Amino acid sequence: MAIAVRSAAGRHALLPPLAPGSSPGAFLFHGCRVLSQRAPGVGPCPARARAASSSATRGGGYLPPLFSVAPMMDWTDNHYRTLARLISKHAWLYTEMVVAETIVHQQDNLDRFLAFPAEQHPIVLQIGGSNLDNLAKATELANAYSYDEINLNCGCPSGRVAGHGCFGARLMFDPEFVGDAMSAIAANCNVPVSVKCRIGVDDCDSYEQLCEFVDKVISKSPTRHFIIHARKALLRGLSPAENRKVPPLKYEYYFALLRDFPDVQFTLNGGITTIDQVSASIRQGAHRVMVGRAAYNNPWNMLGHVDSEVYGMPTRHSSRRQILERYQIYGDSIMGQYGPSRPNVRQLVKIRILLYA
Repeated sequence: MAIAVRSAAGRHALLPPLAPGSSPGAFLFHGCRVLSQRAPGVGPCPARARAASSSATRGGGYLPPLFSVAPMMDWTDNHYRTLARLISKHAWLYTEMVVAETIVHQQDNLDRFLAFPAEQHPIVLQIGGSNLDNLAKATELANAYSYDEINLNCGCPSGRVAGHGCFGARLMFDPEFVGDAMSAIAANCNVPVSVKCRIGVDDCDSYEQLCEFVDKVISKSPTRHFIIHARKALLRGLSPAENRKVPPLKYEYYFALLRDFPDVQFTLNGGITTIDQVSASIRQGAHRVMVGRAAYNNPWNMLGHVDSEVYGMPTRHSSRRQILERYQIYGDSIMGQYGPSRPNVRQLVKIRILLYA
């Protein structure tokens, strides 16, 4: 599996998601009751959804993104994504967030940040930034690598992100800018674009404010896909790890968005740790589901069931040994390809250990 720069390829229409389960009833999820049709205490938002534009993706034969692995800094690098693809053929993979300024200022070294093995398709690039010119230029440069979607980070609460350059979760304070940013990103690529965000930030956490954010973005750009982390972000007083656990999950916000923006696709993220929960949420009407650390910490038990239980397709392996043998081939090729600048052996080995978790 040699890492190669992906060139532009033809598009094909994204397949529609599986039809939701016929029952509109409630399901229990970590003790939180949510309705697939109408969430209790959450009325219709004042802003209505616009008509959706047709979306297309490049490449060939990919199934819809019913299941995806979340972008995680220092985690979802090329090595992990290679392992994930060996286990699941159909899960959609996200890169770590790459800052737009990094792409712009590293034009002579872009492969280090953007190249990936062709086998990793379908794959989404997540970028971060708060400068329109740099976001546009970074997208233009990344477009040559043939990612299947470009995603803007509007949800990370880390001080390294939200506190530097005013991007990440802080962008939710300025939906006008996010709409302009998504318009600039879309104008410089030929694949769908999306936003990953929280349900709110600090005291701006009402459902109406979330609707205003979504409505502004779709009114100013062709964005028709939002990944909703169903917790708000608290930028002061909580660490990034605490922001993944302390703010309560409000799945009712997610399902209300499905009701109020019927022409927009929403991916549910946050608090999902088992493949059974993934399947249950899709049966109850979730368009798509994204899993983060559970897919990283226990890839065999999570990703090993995605193809069969989420997509109804046969798995591509029969044992962990097969996966390890194929991953070793990848590791040997990387070590040989990059010589003295090759990846640290520890980086390659730590991914193998995950299979025994």
